[in-house]
Amino acid sequence: MAIKKKVKAKAKKKSIKKSIKKAIKKSKPKISIRPKKVVKKSVSKKIKKGAKKALELNLEKVGDVTHYFPHVKAAAVKVLKGGIKVGDQIYIKGHTTDFKEKVNSIQLDLVKIQEGKKGQEIGLLVKSRVRIGDSVYRI
Repeated sequence: MAIKKKVKAKAKKKSIKKSIKKAIKKSKPKISIRPKKVVKKSVSKKIKKGAKKALELNLEKVGDVTHYFPHVKAAAVKVLKGGIKVGDQIYIKGHTTDFKEKVNSIQLDLVKIQEGKKGQEIGLLVKSRVRIGDSVYRI
């Protein structure tokens, strides 16, 4: 008789466990994991804001800023293409830099010149702070 009681107690425990598992399954909300849809962005959205603005103004990139001298507010610019002349209208664009300016003074090795040619690293007076890596465009 004692054996029958033990078997019944085990069966009762199993049925209790099953009912608890069912209750837990019912109380949990079902979460379905669906893969997200991949949306391809158009080319115009991929173009950065500054580059987009440069395209709108039909600009030609003529150089990159290599250094900035804050005391004299001058930028060292590596001329990449064409050239920069005194009187040219330039547009300087970078991560935090964004302004237009007329070229008033150009120097090469502390000597004033009228035009900076391709391959030269020239000094330009600028009205605002520029940073290394900023792009210089001719308008």
